[in-house]
Amino acid sequence: MLSLLGTWRAHGVDAMLRRAWRRGVVLCGLSAGSLCWFAEAVTAFHGPPQVVRGLGILPFSNCVHYDGEPSRRDTFTRAIAAGELRAGYGVCDGAALHFVGRELAEAVGSREGAAAYSVCAKGEQPLPVRRLAAPVLAAA
Repeated sequence: MLSLLGTWRAHGVDAMLRRAWRRGVVLCGLSAGSLCWFAEAVTAFHGPPQVVRGLGILPFSNCVHYDGEPSRRDTFTRAIAAGELRAGYGVCDGAALHFVGRELAEAVGSREGAAAYSVCAKGEQPLPVRRLAAPVLAAA
């Protein structure tokens, strides 16, 4: 995320993305490509988990790989509880958040058991996750 945003900011891509969003262009991404849209996030690509500033299109915090990297989850929940991060969302692998404007419309999943959470200073609240499609089985 640090490299992604640094490159975007150096070349003005961040401003172009904000303009595109205001015009109704759908923005999406996985991992750092998800974190970038939020005001704040926890990233761990370049070492231990750390709080970073995102583009701020969505006025929340975000943490991806919530189930796969326990140190990210711990850093995220502790930072929110301490008031170092605003309330936000923890998203497990296989899950995604769908926003319409700045409002969360739903959490969706590409696999059984994919989870997402609303996280505030008081703790985590599981979000309902709609599975997008059942796996297609190959014919024998």
